[in-house]
Amino acid sequence: MAADKRGNKTLIDLVLSMVVLGVVVAVIFIFIPHGSKADGVKPVSFSVELGQARRDAPYKVAGPQGLSAKWRATSVTYNDTDPKNVTWHLGFVDPDDEYVAVEQSNAPAAPFISTVTLKAHRDGTRTVTAGGQVWERYAGDKYNALVRQQPGVTTVVLSTGPDTSITQMAAALQERGGK
Repeated sequence: MAADKRGNKTLIDLVLSMVVLGVVVAVIFIFIPHGSKADGVKPVSFSVELGQARRDAPYKVAGPQGLSAKWRATSVTYNDTDPKNVTWHLGFVDPDDEYVAVEQSNAPAAPFISTVTLKAHRDGTRTVTAGGQVWERYAGDKYNALVRQQPGVTTVVLSTGPDTSITQMAAALQERGGK
């Protein structure tokens, strides 16, 4: 049998190797953040996009005012490539870490509502008054929503959370701009 060229392996060598690895793992664990206290939400600013949408959209664009700092904007898009389907989206995480979004479009209302609410349906004749406006309530497997249809624009406020979040967002919306 050929002799091992790396020397004899002993139990002491194994224990020393394990100690070295343990120290490395401990240093990594202590000094590299591992997000145990972070909520993972990366807030975004939406003021530039809101201003652009309000200048360019063929309808008055809704944006919230007066929400507390605990409401964190997480996504914003404005798409005007199709003049018959100009869309505005603004997503938030509310103070209870539930998703809330504002969706607007001048596209035909029924398909737009179905798409953004993931096929939520009208909740009977139930309505909610928020921000001085009457909204129709929709219920769905993923989202509940408040919907307001006006000539030339449909506005949807949807959420994974309770109705209070949807109502609070709807009440905070200010519509401005439009052509």
